[in-house]
Amino acid sequence: MFDGILQRFAERAPASVMVRGLLERLLNAERLDRWFEVTRAEQYTRQILFSSLVGLMLQIVCRVQANVHAAYRESSITASVVAVYDKLQGVELSTSQGLVRLIAGDAAEIIDELGGTRAERLPGYRLRYLDGNCVAASERRLKPLRDSAAAPLPGKALVVFDDARGLLSDVFPCADGHAQERSLLEEVAETVQANELWIADRNFCVTAFLAAIAWRQAAFIIRHHTGLSVKPLSALQPLGRNGDGDLFEQAVQITDADGHTWTWRRIVLKLKQPTRDGHRDLILLSNLPAEQADAATVAELYRGRWTIETAFQKLEGHLNSELNALGYPQAALFGFCLALVAFNLYAVVMAALRAAHPEAKVDETVSEYYLAAEIARTTDGLNIAVEQEQWTVFTQVDQLRFCAMLLVLAQNVDLKKLRKTTRGPKKPRTPRTKHTGKPHVSTGKLLAQAAAPSGRSP
Repeated sequence: MFDGILQRFAERAPASVMVRGLLERLLNAERLDRWFEVTRAEQYTRQILFSSLVGLMLQIVCRVQANVHAAYRESSITASVVAVYDKLQGVELSTSQGLVRLIAGDAAEIIDELGGTRAERLPGYRLRYLDGNCVAASERRLKPLRDSAAAPLPGKALVVFDDARGLLSDVFPCADGHAQERSLLEEVAETVQANELWIADRNFCVTAFLAAIAWRQAAFIIRHHTGLSVKPLSALQPLGRNGDGDLFEQAVQITDADGHTWTWRRIVLKLKQPTRDGHRDLILLSNLPAEQADAATVAELYRGRWTIETAFQKLEGHLNSELNALGYPQAALFGFCLALVAFNLYAVVMAALRAAHPEAKVDETVSEYYLAAEIARTTDGLNIAVEQEQWTVFTQVDQLRFCAMLLVLAQNVDLKKLRKTTRGPKKPRTPRTKHTGKPHVSTGKLLAQAAAPSGRSP
């Protein structure tokens, strides 16, 4: 399929070749710079191309380089490192958001063409999980931050997860680290499409947002916030038990700001085990018709929220999504958005593996941690050994041929090397009651005492 050295890498490190091929096709310099010139508002190109900035930051996000200075030393950028930092702090939030949307849309088309989508959890609806992410506190390098005892927050973002494709499909960045997540919901509501099912925690339980979803012929399952008043139309009706506890349901009325009255469902799950916050009642609001989703189904769909939380954990664990050296909000959020872009490239690789190995249950058995580690381990050698001209094959073919190439590469992946390591249930923590008055103990002495026969000193 390829020539020379690239073919050997395709056989021995196919996942790395897939990622590099995706970078070449979706994030090649010519395409990025052309897109930037069309979409930019005030920022301009002088010495540093937008594509150069993306390439530099992806090196850091993917843990190939440790920081901006290290990536700058290995780059071909001729401007000073100070100019690079100035360029980073000037990246507009609309540019960061637009780049995520661009690559997510491209990735969705590829995943659909590969046949790597997962079945929707509720037939007839496209699931969208919504959650917020507060970018971690930055270092105090900026002059206004140096005398602050409080941790400086460079921003936050709302992120949308496309469940069937496994993509982080949209982002709504905000430069104010103290802004309420609810202040961004109007912008989110404008993106809602018919036959989508939006699932979110109680922070997003706002009448205007719920009504906007309903007006757009979409559905929602949102955990009820006590700050939202509802008018019960009936008593709670017991519906039996499921695996987590006792289920109840009732009809409720809510009136929006325009005076329109909505009748929705209020579902209560009285949990056998409390949540990590200590709550024993899981109370949900939904406009899903009962004939399409009974109360147990609604509760189960909501409990699937862990998928977007897991995505955030992967961003933190596999990628360098929060660059604490970047104090300017625009720079920090640009780095975060590029982590979303990198996550979506990995999502395409996982989709290709699902399509190429349908019997392997890829989502349950393949460790994305090991996948990321293998790619990071072989990328340097791949970049050194393979000439740039050989990668143009990924940009010159049509979409159908490109997806066929990804499938062949995915078939070469040895899934055994990427298998998740499973562990048994955690044991209860042993109470630490000994040596409470001592600052430290000798491990060697304690091991010798434990090994000595009972009643004898070592």
